[in-house]
Amino acid sequence: MKMYGIDRDRHFIHLHCLWIVGYVASSPLHSIPVSISCNVGSQAILPCKWKSQLDKIPVCHVQWQTPDETVFEQMGAQRWQATEFEGRVEVPEEKLWQGDCSLILHDVQFGDVGLYESFMVVDRARNKRRVFIQSVQLSVHDHTSEESLREGETLDLKLHTPQAKKVVFQGRNSTEMTVLWMRGEEEVNSGRLKEVKGFVVLKGLKIDDCGTYTVLDSHGLPVSTVHLTVEAYQVDETQKFHEIQGKQAPIAMYEKYYRTRNKLSVFPMTLLKRSSAEFPATMKKSDRKRNSRQPLSKRA
Repeated sequence: MKMYGIDRDRHFIHLHCLWIVGYVASSPLHSIPVSISCNVGSQAILPCKWKSQLDKIPVCHVQWQTPDETVFEQMGAQRWQATEFEGRVEVPEEKLWQGDCSLILHDVQFGDVGLYESFMVVDRARNKRRVFIQSVQLSVHDHTSEESLREGETLDLKLHTPQAKKVVFQGRNSTEMTVLWMRGEEEVNSGRLKEVKGFVVLKGLKIDDCGTYTVLDSHGLPVSTVHLTVEAYQVDETQKFHEIQGKQAPIAMYEKYYRTRNKLSVFPMTLLKRSSAEFPATMKKSDRKRNSRQPLSKRA
């Protein structure tokens, strides 16, 4: 039976409306999002398990979207990513067939904050519908830490992300911010800070280096903040003791040996420095022999 004119148009509109209703009916009306929190530059996994919602599907067709746009879509080996997420999002295909449609988001940025929703698109013989799976609320935080180092040591500032563009410094008693390092700016980077494999390194710390170091991204947002304290170098008390002993060692080396009855007695030279009044006058050899044969009480 052929349809012409208005009847054919009404039939097309009816099918189109059914397809839209199928999409809308599968969208979440009352869903509590899973909260995920991570630091900027790290990896976030937005959870999603589709087998609890569906039994068997001919093709795994997953969609991830925010309220504003589609972020990621995968159907079999075909993948699509939004421009701002390009190269940073994936759903491993081997896990997808096992029922895990979690979105892996690499190098998380502050702009990634927000609500994400996942869907499975089911296409069965003229019945194409989108089934809601999970909603996830993502929050992103900067890195903060406190460092306490000694004079002469090295401060290693981790950049955390390729999006890090600048390092600024604020002295402990200052309100001014000084740019110490900028990615790709040789004139600025001619100072003491050097970039080494994802770190900005400051060698030979001084007391004046105390303060706050902040790594900023391309939008001027703080990736990390480090509060640095530099302590004056103090010699260990044990080391001081050994240094003092070392200076006295030459005196202790001079010793006087006296031999009595085949026994060796050792007297430090410091004892010999005492006044002569504390010691008897030097005895003659004959007196020493005589005294050695007498009891102590009868010796001269």
